[in-house]
Amino acid sequence: MLSLTCKTAIKAVIYLSSKSESGEKANIKEISNRINGSEHTVGKILQLLARKNIINSLKGPSGGFYLSGEQQEQPIINIVEAIEGDGIFKECGLGLSKCSASHPCPIHDEYKIARELMEKIFRERKVRELCNSVTNGLAYLIG
Repeated sequence: MLSLTCKTAIKAVIYLSSKSESGEKANIKEISNRINGSEHTVGKILQLLARKNIINSLKGPSGGFYLSGEQQEQPIINIVEAIEGDGIFKECGLGLSKCSASHPCPIHDEYKIARELMEKIFRERKVRELCNSVTNGLAYLIG
C-alpha cells in the first residue's frame, strides 16, 4: 500500500524525532545510514518534508534537520499524505480507475477494510509515540 519512498520518509521522521528529543539535528548522510536508505532519496524526501513543515531544516555548520515539539505530536498521516497525496486511502487495491461498491475489483471488500484500518492507524499514531517505541527498544527502524 505505501511506496518505498513513503516508508523511508516515516523512518526518517521517526529517527529525527529521536535526535530532536535531546535538541540535536541530523544531516542527510547520518539519517541515510541510520535508516538504511539512499542519500539521494533521503535528501529529496527531507527537502519535501521541510517544505511542507513536517520537519525543520537549518543551513550552516551547525545546521541539519530536526523536529519541534509540536511536529513530534503530529499524526503519521501528515507524512503519508505529503508523500503519497491525500487520495491514497481511496484507491483501488488493484489500481483500477473505476473500482467502486457497484463495480468492484476482485479484492474490493477486503481491501477496503484493510485500507480503512491503515488510515485509522496513521491518523491516530503520533510521531513521538512511534519514536518512543524505537527508543525504548520495543520497535526497530532497520531489519
